[in-house]
Amino acid sequence: MKNPLIIALDFPNKEEVLQFLSKFSNEKLFVKVGMELFYQEGPQIIYDLKEREHQIFLDLKLHDIPNTVKQAMKGLARMDCDLVNVHAAGGKDMMESALEGLEMGVHSSKDRPKLIAVTQLTSTSEEQMRKEQLIQASLQQSVLHYAMLTQEAGLDGVVCSTHEAEMIRNELGNNFLTVTPGIRLNHDDAEDQKRVATPQIAKAKGVSAIVVGRSITKAEDPLLSYYTIKQAWEGE
Repeated sequence: MKNPLIIALDFPNKEEVLQFLSKFSNEKLFVKVGMELFYQEGPQIIYDLKEREHQIFLDLKLHDIPNTVKQAMKGLARMDCDLVNVHAAGGKDMMESALEGLEMGVHSSKDRPKLIAVTQLTSTSEEQMRKEQLIQASLQQSVLHYAMLTQEAGLDGVVCSTHEAEMIRNELGNNFLTVTPGIRLNHDDAEDQKRVATPQIAKAKGVSAIVVGRSITKAEDPLLSYYTIKQAWEGE
């Protein structure tokens, strides 16, 4: 996985997804399928996207007891996605079980999907974290703690905001992935996201991959927006 721009396909059904993707002609994309789309369309949407040769981040954020997550990951592994995730708050045992299930489920001829863990959602502020999660550490300390736990469990990286990525890379090394949602252009509304950043800032912070949703999917010209963000991200 080499510094991709991942488009979040936050659509309610397959029809809207295909209508959106039709604007991209023969472009091979890296796309994110989250709960909204997956729970409406099921595994078939993954197979349809793979048939079109897109790479896929299946963003289901599994969080349950270790054995349940292990068996779920075993099933998800068979879908041949490129990136999957869990919640780091599920704990080290759960993350280790997720990795074990993923390795058990993947076909011997295929590479294992990269497995990352969500630290703190980019929609969460420090005030919310302290009040609602009763975590009295700073938000950055919480994110770093979860990242260190994730690395100890053997996972490939974390989901974090751009603002924590440099700290995580400095502490855990360049090979530990930092995948960052909440990417916006300067003129875009942050909407329900709290910890947002531009593609240029993400690049400067050494982020591994950016996830972009509404700045592309809700744009008047999604293809133009995609290329604008891609150029800013890749620094060309």
